[in-house]
Amino acid sequence: MTKDEALKLAEHWIAAWNAHNLELIMSHYEDAIELTSPVAAQLLGTPAGKVNGKANLRAYFQKGMEAYPELHFRLEDIFLGVSSVVLLYTNQKGTRTAEFMELSAIGKVARVVANYSA
Repeated sequence: MTKDEALKLAEHWIAAWNAHNLELIMSHYEDAIELTSPVAAQLLGTPAGKVNGKANLRAYFQKGMEAYPELHFRLEDIFLGVSSVVLLYTNQKGTRTAEFMELSAIGKVARVVANYSA
């Protein structure tokens, strides 16, 4: 992944979230997506905080947008890997988040691990 490709992905991803457009958000993910997040653990009541599969991810994101209707992200930085990217952003509450996104061969997100500032 080049810096330009990573920036394009990050900007499109942030814009989709800020528009609260679930279809655009979901367009970034593989069908067999695996997400791990402390927010998922909290919202879904599952200690492991794992969400598997696109249908389950859609339901989780929908629940998240309903729980946080003022949700808004501001991109701070991007970190490049071989087949991954880390997006560092701040949400509407000022919480900083770093999301590790592993990408498939076609450039869709196959695995996400979200980490939040303490």
